[in-house]
Amino acid sequence: MSQDTRYILVVSHATQAAPLEASVQVCRLLRDAGVVPVLREVELAAVAAVAPDLDSIAVLEHDVSIADIECAIVVGGDGTILRAAELLRGATVPLLGVNLGHVGFLAETESDGIADTVQRVLAREYTVEERLTLSVRVKLGTTVVFQSWALNEATVEKASRERMLEVVIEVDRRPLSSFGCDGIIMATPTGSTAYAFSAGGPVIWPTVDALLLVPMSAHALFARPLVVGPESSLAVEIIKRGTAENGVNGVLWCDGRRTFDLPAGARVIVKRSPIPVLLARLHPGPFTDRLVTKFTLPVNGWRGPAARD
Repeated sequence: MSQDTRYILVVSHATQAAPLEASVQVCRLLRDAGVVPVLREVELAAVAAVAPDLDSIAVLEHDVSIADIECAIVVGGDGTILRAAELLRGATVPLLGVNLGHVGFLAETESDGIADTVQRVLAREYTVEERLTLSVRVKLGTTVVFQSWALNEATVEKASRERMLEVVIEVDRRPLSSFGCDGIIMATPTGSTAYAFSAGGPVIWPTVDALLLVPMSAHALFARPLVVGPESSLAVEIIKRGTAENGVNGVLWCDGRRTFDLPAGARVIVKRSPIPVLLARLHPGPFTDRLVTKFTLPVNGWRGPAARD
């Protein structure tokens, strides 16, 4: 392995036609530029099936380690980017998303700009942005029974559709309120435009270090979204009221990918993680412009900032 060899990871949804086709295009562009594309074994098999002539591809953790990866080009929607973030957890590898999904809030470019995106990655014409992540623990009594992390959100949800989830929420180790609800979302600024946004939470600019808590369908007078500082801790404790099937009252989901069943008395603690996710940016413009573009927001009538601004 030459020290001058460049390795770029390509992550896609190997079972879907559009991401697979785009992944093949990215690999060809990288290879033609003298850079080694790197794929996971399952994705290499899918690529080989549709492009048998595409050679000189390295297999992640077989031919190349994560430490050798320069950058990751992620082809797909936000779910694929979350999967890539999980794959590269703890590594200093920036992710650059090419959106093939719907909104694609985490993605940096659209599918019609793949060639330009690859050329700019090859020229290293991108900036790297750190995104705050969550550290998530579940305790039963004094015992930690589950640990995970999240880039977007950790959600505590009811396990049965017909039963309400009874919880106590806590901020900075002090009780705030107890109520019945469908669930609780604890999110990062990055996740404020995802599930928390759908549940009525505020949009938090990614430059703001903060944690967000959003109750879902709460039966309570005080059940508003909360924004706390980055050094604060959030906690949700499951209250035992009635009999739950199989002893499971709630379910914890981290980014919709990692899950854990929560019995009565389980306590979910969320804090800022010391390990950020790195996003590569080609268009470091104002976040306001990203909101307008991604959500197709109407800005008719805007005449520009006044001179006094």
